[in-house]
Amino acid sequence: MKLEISLHASNLQNVAGAFKGTSDPYAVVTQIATTPGTAPKILGKTEVMKNSLSPNWVKVFEVDYELGTPMQIAVQIYDEVRKGDNKSMGSSTFEIGNVLGARGNCKARKLKKGGTIFCHVAKAQGSGHLRLGLSATKLKNTEGLMRKSDPFFELSNRRDGAGNLTWDNVYRSNVVKDNLSPKWKDAVVSLSVLNQGDLEKPILIEVFDHESDGDHVLMGKVETTVKELTSLVGSTLDLKVKGKSTGTLNILKADVAGVEQVTQKMGEVSVAPVTPVTPVTTFVPPPAAPTFADYIGGGCELNVGVAIDFTGSNGDPRKPGTLHYLAKDGTLNDYEKAITSILNILGPYDSNQQYPVWGFGAKYGGVVRHCFQCGPDAEVNGAQGVLNAYHQTFSSGLIMSGPTVFDEVLRAAAAKAQASQNEAAGQGKQSYTVLLILTDGAVSDPRTTAQVLKQIENAPLSVVIVGIGNADFSTMQFLDDASIGDMDLVQFVQFNQHCNNSVSLTAETLREVPDQLVNFYQRNNIQPLPAVVRADEDIIVEEEQEIDLSLDFGDDGEIVVAAGGMDHRDGWA
Repeated sequence: MKLEISLHASNLQNVAGAFKGTSDPYAVVTQIATTPGTAPKILGKTEVMKNSLSPNWVKVFEVDYELGTPMQIAVQIYDEVRKGDNKSMGSSTFEIGNVLGARGNCKARKLKKGGTIFCHVAKAQGSGHLRLGLSATKLKNTEGLMRKSDPFFELSNRRDGAGNLTWDNVYRSNVVKDNLSPKWKDAVVSLSVLNQGDLEKPILIEVFDHESDGDHVLMGKVETTVKELTSLVGSTLDLKVKGKSTGTLNILKADVAGVEQVTQKMGEVSVAPVTPVTPVTTFVPPPAAPTFADYIGGGCELNVGVAIDFTGSNGDPRKPGTLHYLAKDGTLNDYEKAITSILNILGPYDSNQQYPVWGFGAKYGGVVRHCFQCGPDAEVNGAQGVLNAYHQTFSSGLIMSGPTVFDEVLRAAAAKAQASQNEAAGQGKQSYTVLLILTDGAVSDPRTTAQVLKQIENAPLSVVIVGIGNADFSTMQFLDDASIGDMDLVQFVQFNQHCNNSVSLTAETLREVPDQLVNFYQRNNIQPLPAVVRADEDIIVEEEQEIDLSLDFGDDGEIVVAAGGMDHRDGWA
C-alpha cells in the first residue's frame, strides 16, 4: 500500500547561537536498510522553515508499505546555516507500521537536544500530478507605507476528520520580494497529496506576506478545485480576507498529467459518422475502493487470538530438541519465535493488546480438549503475556494427546470476533480479529475443518496458520488453497521455510490480512470511519530512538548516506 509520511516538530532547541536570531529547521528523511542486501535510501528533505522552533513542514514523502515487513525511517533535523555547516537539532527513528497502527496514525518522540518530533502517515491516493502556474495582481500591501509585501502562496488539502475539518499544507511556493503583482515559479504537486486523486475535492490557495520571524501575514485566500483550475487557465480568482477582496489571482497554467481522463479515452476511439441514436445515461466511474489504511486510519482495531497445539506429536517438552522444549538459557523454540515475531507486528494495531490464548489437543481429566484456556487469565497482555500463558500450561496438569483438531478454536475465535465487532459498532467503532494458530501437524479431518471455515466465513476474522516442525502439511495447504465460498479466510505458512529470518516469516504470514479485512467490511457494506485526528497534546511522547547514520551534503544540494543507516534483521529478531 502507498503511504504518505508528513512531519512537524514543536519546541525545538534554538541552535543558531547568541545574537544570531532563531534557527531555520529542515528535516532529512532516510529509509533505514532492514534486510540483508539492501542499502539505506534518502527519501528527501523538507523545505526550510525560517525562524521557527515549531515547524510544520509541507513536504510529504511517499513509501510502499506491506504489513509484516518492517519499514523504519530516520528523521534528522538541521538548522540551515548559509555560510558554514548545518547544525544538528536532533534526530529519531520511526517504525512505519507502529505509526500506522497508532491512534490518529501519528507518533511523537522526545529529542535529546530539546523539543518533540511528530510523524504522521496516511494513505496515498490517486495518481498523477498538477503543474500550476500562478501570478497575482494588485495585492493589498500589508507592510505599511514605506515597504512592500513579500508574497508567497500555499496549497492545502482538506482533511475531514472525526467531527472536524482541517486544512493541511502540502505545498509552499518561492517568495517574491517587494512585489504586489508577483509571478511565482510553477508548482508541481502530486495529486495523491493534494486531493487524493479527486479532481473535484476542495483545495485551498492562500497568499501570505513572508515575515522573517515566521509569523507570516495572510494577504488573501480562495477555495477551489483542480477541475476548476484547469477550466480557468487565462482567467482569474478573487482573493479575500474576512469577505473583503484583497487582490486577484491569475491562473497562468493548470496542467494535469498522469491521470487518464474520460475525454482522453474518447479521443482515442475512431468514430465513423452515424445517424442520431437514442441518448443513453452517461456512466460515472465509481469512487476508488477503500484500503486497509483507510480502515486503520478511521480507528479500526486489530484484535488477536492465539491457539497453540499441545498434541503428543510435539514430543516431550522436557527433552531438548522437541518442539515445545523450554530452554533454560532463554533460547526460543519455534513456537516462541513465531509468537513474538508476529505479535510484535500486530501489537501496535490493538490499543490494549489483550489477547485470548487457547490450547488444543491435550487431555484434562482423561478427556481430550480441543479448545481450552492457556494460563489463569481469559486474556493476557502483549506478546510476553502470551508466552507466559504458554509456559504456564505445561504445569496445569495436561497430558499431551491428539488428534489435531482446531474446529472448536475456530468457532470460539469467530464468536469472539463477531462479538467484538458488534460491541465496537454499538460505540461507532470497528473491530477486526486475526487468529494465529500454531500447530505441528496437519488437521486430522481437513474436510470437516473446511466446513467449519465455511460456517464462519462471514465473521470479521482472518485465520493465520503456522506449521511448526517437519510434518507433512499438504492438507493444511489444502485449507489455504481451497475455495471457501467467495472468501479466503486462511493463510498457511510453514515455519521451517522462514526459520532463519523473522522478517520473511511475518511478511508471508500477514500478507493477506489487509485484503481480508477490506473484503469483510466491503462485503457487508461497511465503509471506513472518518480519519481519527489527534491534537499534539493528546499524543503520548516517547523517548528518542537514535540510529548510527551520517549524511554528506553536497554543494549542489545532493544528500547521500556517508555511513550507517543499517538495522539488518538477519536471523531472528
